[in-house]
Amino acid sequence: MRRKGVNYSRFGYIFSLPFILAFLVFSFYPVLYTAVIGFTDMKGVIPKPVHFLDNPFGNFADLIMHNTSFRISLTNTALIWILNFIPQIGLALLLTAWFTNQRLKVKGQGAFKVLLYMPNIITASTIAVLFNSLFSYPMGPVNSLFESLGWIHAPVNFLQDKTTARGIVAFIQFWMWYGNTMIILIAGVMGINPALFEAASIDGANGFQTFMRITLPSLKTIMLYTLITSMIGGLQLFDIPQLFLFGGPDDATLTTSVFIYGQAFKGSYMFNKAAAASMIMFAIAAVLAGLLFYLMRDRDAARLKKAQKRMKKAAQAAARGM
Repeated sequence: MRRKGVNYSRFGYIFSLPFILAFLVFSFYPVLYTAVIGFTDMKGVIPKPVHFLDNPFGNFADLIMHNTSFRISLTNTALIWILNFIPQIGLALLLTAWFTNQRLKVKGQGAFKVLLYMPNIITASTIAVLFNSLFSYPMGPVNSLFESLGWIHAPVNFLQDKTTARGIVAFIQFWMWYGNTMIILIAGVMGINPALFEAASIDGANGFQTFMRITLPSLKTIMLYTLITSMIGGLQLFDIPQLFLFGGPDDATLTTSVFIYGQAFKGSYMFNKAAAASMIMFAIAAVLAGLLFYLMRDRDAARLKKAQKRMKKAAQAAARGM
């Protein structure tokens, strides 16, 4: 926009300059530096000459082929994310359908939403201490409750069993994030044209049919966003496994982020291995994100685009024939 010889568009670049500088210094440079370290022999806290490896991908190959802990961390990360995301998205969808159902008109929605979202704003350290106390051994609220109900006859050390420890971590993640997912989905539903719901009601569709035929298809973009952000968050899972059980017992809750932290800041400070593991996780996240974008693409739009291309080529061929 120009007014009296002044080009106001340059102010947009000026206002965005602080963000660009902050991004370059605190995000882009660390990522680039991490990628470079992955190809070197850099380790230890005492500064010493750093050399590029004769085999540039030696650190990556060693992690994938020979490092058992890294492979275990990959399995744990995938398993914990799947165990928490499936019930998370299921419950979030059910709550979304309940809150947005115009026939039910649930009263006190604001209070319900605040209560359901509340776990997401509690700090991870607080939650770790809370659940450690709940499942403590031999005296703990969960053990006492199960004994009073007759489900167990002696206290169970939940935190020393690999299956239950992994399940508790997955439950904590589910409990912390289902409210956030619900809020995002409700916001998506609020953006759907109300005329679609009115037409469905006039046609005699019940609540389930309306949700499955109108709400869910209209939420495809929001669902994709939820999947991508949850998947990236799951791959970066660090705070709860680290604060709750330090990756134990017996590496049962060792996620890739906890593994990377241990490689970089414990023992021999193998920054090269930590950087290589970080870049492997970056590649996995990029591949999975691309796969999700492909699977959830708008097929109708793609078919229409292909049909338009075919028609254009046919028109060009007909014009050349004339």
